[in-house]
Amino acid sequence: MYRIVKRLTDFVLALIGLIVLSPFIMLLVIAIKLDSKGPILFRQKRVGINKIYFNILKFRTMKIDTPKDTPTHLLDNPEKYITRVGKLLRKTSLDELPQIINILKGEMSIIGPRPALWNQYDLVEEREKYGANSVLPGLTGWAQINGRDELPIKEKAELDGEYINKIGLFMDVRCFFGTIISIIKSDGVIEGGTGKLGK
Repeated sequence: MYRIVKRLTDFVLALIGLIVLSPFIMLLVIAIKLDSKGPILFRQKRVGINKIYFNILKFRTMKIDTPKDTPTHLLDNPEKYITRVGKLLRKTSLDELPQIINILKGEMSIIGPRPALWNQYDLVEEREKYGANSVLPGLTGWAQINGRDELPIKEKAELDGEYINKIGLFMDVRCFFGTIISIIKSDGVIEGGTGKLGK
């Protein structure tokens, strides 16, 4: 029952968010276009509910000559590929705003496990142990407020499994407000590195 309510809530909040944020989104679109050559949106093949692929939408933060389907942390020198506007978008997570469209389409939820890249087989396999592939992936989630890019795959999958076990209104509200705090503090965002929790 909660999952039906969750889907309806996702749609309503995403629609309101799109309307309210549309002037701000237009400013970001102009900034991206003026900053570097290339499309405004970046589409990437991701793993959705029940391991069905979909194209996640983001604002483009990298130059058009960046190697395709390579996670940022696996690039030799990610800084040379990130645009000036892209640095700000990534630091504030504003590059994720176009995923409002993915939420409206029913491909994503506001809260859930972050969708893995199509070639992150180890993460998908590890999540399968916890049933984390059987829910809609999220704009943010329990793992995102507990380490984000710093988490090793095994720990990230365990946190996703913990979310599945505790899924409900309280858990979603906790993730939502935890995300706001993480964004303000820029917790867990590492360009060119992952799997290393800061001491």
